[in-house]
Amino acid sequence: MTDPRPAAPSRHPLTASASVELAVLERSGWDESRHLGAGVVVDADGRELRRIGDADATIYPRSCLKPLQALTVLRSGVSLDGPQAVLATASHAGTPAHLEVVEALLGRSGSTEDDLLCPPDWPGDRASAREATAPRRLAMNCSGKHAAFLLACAENDWDPSRYVATDHPLQAAVRETVAEFTGEAADHSGVDGCGAPVIATTVVGLARAIARITGSVGTTGSGRDGHAAHLVEAVLGDAWAIDGPGRANTVTIDELGVLAKLGAEGVMVMGTTDGVAVAVKVLDGNVRAGTLVALRLLVDEGAVDAAAAARVVERTLEKVTGGDGLVGRIRLGSGVDR
Repeated sequence: MTDPRPAAPSRHPLTASASVELAVLERSGWDESRHLGAGVVVDADGRELRRIGDADATIYPRSCLKPLQALTVLRSGVSLDGPQAVLATASHAGTPAHLEVVEALLGRSGSTEDDLLCPPDWPGDRASAREATAPRRLAMNCSGKHAAFLLACAENDWDPSRYVATDHPLQAAVRETVAEFTGEAADHSGVDGCGAPVIATTVVGLARAIARITGSVGTTGSGRDGHAAHLVEAVLGDAWAIDGPGRANTVTIDELGVLAKLGAEGVMVMGTTDGVAVAVKVLDGNVRAGTLVALRLLVDEGAVDAAAAARVVERTLEKVTGGDGLVGRIRLGSGVDR
C-alpha cells in the first residue's frame, strides 16, 4: 500500500553558492550592495514554471506561513469575515483601525490583551508609534493571528493558555494543513518572532501552498478549498488590514488583485486567483527586494500586467537617497533579469 503522507524533503539550508543575484543597490554610480537568494514560480497544479537558485532549500517561511495558519483556524470551525479574516493572516501596521479589529476578535472569545502570547511591541506605522505611550501586545504585528488562535481554542475547548506549544492541538492542526498544502512532511519547526511555531518548508513547497490557496478562488469542483477561497477573497476586499495604507503588501493587493505576503528575513510570496504563485527568499534577510523580485518573476510568466507591476514597484520600492535627493536605485540582479 502507498503511504499517503507527504514525503520528507531532503533538508538543507539555502547557501550563497546555491543562490543567484536577486537585486543590486546602486549608489552614485557604484554598486553598493547585492542581495542573493532563490525563488520559484509554480502554476495551479504545482508545476514549476521557473526557478532561480536552490528552490529546494529549506527555509522558515516566517509570516508567509500566516495564510496557512489562518486557514487552519477557519477549518477548526471559527467563522471569520471581512477584516477579521484578514487580520488572522496579517502582519499589520498597528494603526488604530488594526487594533480595533484585533480587540473585536479578542472579545469574541472572551479574551483580553493579556491573554495574547505574542510579545509587546510598538506599532509599525510611524504615526501610530508616535502616539503610543508604551509597547503593547495588541500592537505587535502578529496580534491578529494570535487573537484568531484564541478563537480557535474557544471554539474547540482547547487550552488557551498554551496555544503556542508545539504539542497543542491547534499547532498539530497547523502542521497538518502545512503538510497538505505544501506536499511536504511538516517535520521541523522553530520559534517565530511572535512566539508561535514556524514550520520549515522548502521554497518550492511554500510556493505550491500559496498557489493552492489563491487558486481556490477561481477553481470549481474537487480542487477548490472553500475556506482558502474565503480567506483570499477577504484579503482582496480589505487589503489595508493585511499590512497598512501605502505599505507594500497593501499596495500590491489593491493595484494588482493578487495576494501578497511579506515574511521576516527576506521571504515573500504572491499568488494570483488563477493559481500562479511565487515564493522568494533573500539570503541575507533584507526585505527591500522582495516585492521587486516577486513581481518580475510573475510578469515574466505572464501572470500579472507589466505596466501595472511597474507602477506598484515605483510606489513601494525603497528609495536610494543622499541628503534631500535621489542618488541611486535598486535594480534587478543578474539572476532575475533576462
